[in-house]
Amino acid sequence: MKIGNIEFGEYPLFLAPMEDVTDPTFRMMCKRFGADMVYSEFISADALIRSIESTERKLDINDEERPVVIQLYGRDPEPIAEAAKIAEEAKPDIIDLNFGCPVKKVAGKGGGAGLLKDIPKMLEIIKAVVKAVNTPVTVKTRLGWDNDNKIITTLAEQIQDCGAQALAIHGRTRAQMYTGNADWTLIGEVKNNPRIKIPIIGNGDVTSPQIAKENFDKYGVDAIMIGRATFGKPWLFEEIKYYLKNGEEMEKKPFEYYLNILKEYIDKNIEWLDEMRGITHSRRHLASSPLFKGIDNFKQTRIAMLRANTREELFSILDEIPKKFNL
Repeated sequence: MKIGNIEFGEYPLFLAPMEDVTDPTFRMMCKRFGADMVYSEFISADALIRSIESTERKLDINDEERPVVIQLYGRDPEPIAEAAKIAEEAKPDIIDLNFGCPVKKVAGKGGGAGLLKDIPKMLEIIKAVVKAVNTPVTVKTRLGWDNDNKIITTLAEQIQDCGAQALAIHGRTRAQMYTGNADWTLIGEVKNNPRIKIPIIGNGDVTSPQIAKENFDKYGVDAIMIGRATFGKPWLFEEIKYYLKNGEEMEKKPFEYYLNILKEYIDKNIEWLDEMRGITHSRRHLASSPLFKGIDNFKQTRIAMLRANTREELFSILDEIPKKFNL
C-alpha cells in the first residue's frame, strides 16, 4: 500500500487523530509500539490562519514519529487551503482533511462531519487544498449524516476524483456519534469498487488483534486506523502486529511492565507541559486504561489516582498497586 511516496508494509496500522489525545508524546509512544503512521490532533483551519498559539503548537512534529499526518478541519475552501499552506511548512508527510468529527461545536457549525450535509462544498475544499499544497492530501469521513443518508459508496468516488490520495472511513454515521457498532460493510463495498484506486483505510471498533485481522481479511481494506482502544494502551499496536504475523496472541508481560509504560507517558507529559498540566493531561489514559479494569475493590485507588496533583503523589499510588492488589 502506498500514499504519495510513502510505502507501507503488509497490514498497516494507523493511530487515529483524536482531540486532546494524539499529541506528540502519545504519538511517539504509539510509534514505538508499532503504529505505521500517526495523526495529529485535528486542527482548526480558522484558528491556524489567525495564528492562535495553542493551535500552532499542534503543528509540532518529531522526525522520529514519521510518517506523520497533520489533520485540518474547517467549513470553507479558502481558509482551509490557506491553513494547509501553513501546515505544509511544518513538513508533515501527509495533510488530512477531517470530514468526520461529529461533535456539535464542529459539525454543528458546518465543519467536520457537518460537511456530509453539503457535499459540493466538501468537494470544493478537497480540490482547493490539493491545488494549494505539494504534500499528499487525504480525507477522513463517515458513512453519511444519518441512517437514511449513507452516501459513502458514491462519495468515495467523488473524493478520489478531487485528488485525494487516500480515504479513511469511520463505520458510523454522524447521527451515531460514537454509539452503536461500527458497520464495516459499506467500507468493504468502497474498497471492492473496481473504480476506486486510492487506498481505503477502515476505522471503528478495532479493539483487539482478532478484530483487526478479521477486518483486514473480510473487508480487504488497505490499512486499519485505531482510535479509542489505544487510550491507556499504546502497546495495542504491538499486540495486533504480533497476532497478524504469528496467528496467535502475544504472551502477556508482567503487570509492572505495562504500569511502567504509563508512568513513562506521564513523565513525558510533565516534561512537555509542566507537572500539574502533564498529570492532568495524562488522566484520560489512566482513567481509560484496561490495565486497571477488573481489579477487585479498586474504586478508591482509582479515585485517588485521578485526584493526585503531583508526580510524587501519583507515582506513590501507582507503585503501590501491584503490591496492594497482588498483581
